[in-house]
Amino acid sequence: MSEPNIQEAVKQKYGEAAKRAASGGTANCGGGAELSCCDPITKDLYNDAEKAALPEKAVAASLGCGNPTALAQLQPGEIVLDLGSGGGIDVILSAKRVGPAGKAYGLDMTDEMLELARENARKAEATNVEFLKGYIEEIPLGDGTVDVVISNCVINLSIDKPKVVAEMFRVLRPGGRLGISDVVAADELAPADRAERGSYVGCIAGALSFEEYTQELSRAGFTEISIEPTHELADQMFGAIVRAHKGWS
Repeated sequence: MSEPNIQEAVKQKYGEAAKRAASGGTANCGGGAELSCCDPITKDLYNDAEKAALPEKAVAASLGCGNPTALAQLQPGEIVLDLGSGGGIDVILSAKRVGPAGKAYGLDMTDEMLELARENARKAEATNVEFLKGYIEEIPLGDGTVDVVISNCVINLSIDKPKVVAEMFRVLRPGGRLGISDVVAADELAPADRAERGSYVGCIAGALSFEEYTQELSRAGFTEISIEPTHELADQMFGAIVRAHKGWS
C-alpha cells in the first residue's frame, strides 16, 4: 500500500470508530475496526476516578495503548499538546491536571473525531482545551509553544516519523518533554516481520523498533531518552512508554 493510501486508510478507519462512539457504540477493541493497538488491557489504563469524570463517549472512543496523561506527570500551569487526540480523553484529562492556568491542545486529522472530541469537552465543561485539525507531521502551532507533548498509540501510524519527531522537538519549549504511549517492535524484527504480525492501520506494521525510536529521537536533538515496554500486543510487539526531554541549550 502506498503512503497516501495508508494515510487515507488510517483516516477512514478512525473516522468509522468515531461514528460508532458517537452513536453510542464502542470504538475500541472490536467492532470490525481492525485496530490491533486496542488490546483488552486498555480497559484498565484509566482508573475509576478518571473515567467517572469523563463523558461516556470519550471513554468509548479511546483507542490508545497507554495513559500518557499519567506518565507525563503533568503540572498545574503547563501547556500540553496531544498528537492524534481522537475522542479527546487524554486532552480532557490533561486539562484537568494542568488546571485553569494551563491549557491542553488536541490535534487530529479526522473530522469525525474532532467533532466528537469537542462535544466531549463541552460535556466535561473543559474550557482550557482547544482541538486543532491537522497532521502530526505538520503541527499547526508555533515554535516553542508547549511544555509537554503526549500521544497515545498514534505515532506508529505516521507515514513520516522523522518529520513527526522533528515537529515535536520544534513545538516544545526548551526544557520541555515527551510522554508518549506507543507500539514498539523488538529490535530483531525487520519491517516485513512487523507486517506479518498486523496491519499498518492496526498499529503494528508501521511501528518503529526500540533502536529506531531511540535513534530518531536522538537525531532530532532529544536527550534523556527512555523507552520502556509495558505489555505485549503481538509476538515481539509491545505497548511502551516513551520519554525524552528537549534541553535548554
